[in-house]
Amino acid sequence: MSLGAETIEEPDPIIDALPAAAPTGATKPQLSVPQPDHADRLPRWNTSGRGPVFWWLGVHGGAGETTLARLDKNTRATEHHWPLTAAGSTVVLVARSNIPGLRAAQRAATEWASGSLPGIRVAGLVVMADAPGRLPKEIRDFSRIVGGGVPHLWHLPWVEPWRYGHDVAPEELPKEARTVLDQVRTAVTAAAGSPAK
Repeated sequence: MSLGAETIEEPDPIIDALPAAAPTGATKPQLSVPQPDHADRLPRWNTSGRGPVFWWLGVHGGAGETTLARLDKNTRATEHHWPLTAAGSTVVLVARSNIPGLRAAQRAATEWASGSLPGIRVAGLVVMADAPGRLPKEIRDFSRIVGGGVPHLWHLPWVEPWRYGHDVAPEELPKEARTVLDQVRTAVTAAAGSPAK
């Protein structure tokens, strides 16, 4: 809408319009992606026993994996490690909505795409808001680029109580956040049904 010389921009939707069942990026490792340098890889963690339904993998410190794991007792935070299990693992990457966080997500997506993580299924990437308000265009654009390297991309909006370390019951989250978490569960179910690469 334009009023004279002033332009008022409509905000972008917080969550992508596509349903979680429709992949938005790469759905499996690619033969053409080289394995990243050792310094750019996340550590690996051999786990035994029955794992959770899926794992939250924070790709950098402060990403929000522990906060998300507290919302669902059927999930677990990986403490920034790839969880290697005999049966395979389904993982959702987690990063903050800033350039360093998205670069860390890009490195993790590249590591997965190289095929160097046998048994790991990546369902997608959750980008956690690092501040209230609308994301700057540069960060929105870069998140879309990074999201092209994983099956799904979700943007979780700012949740003020988390800033103070307060737990929030899932039903008390903003509607947009509950929608994202529902989409994640749908995508995880689909990823868990596909063979691990």
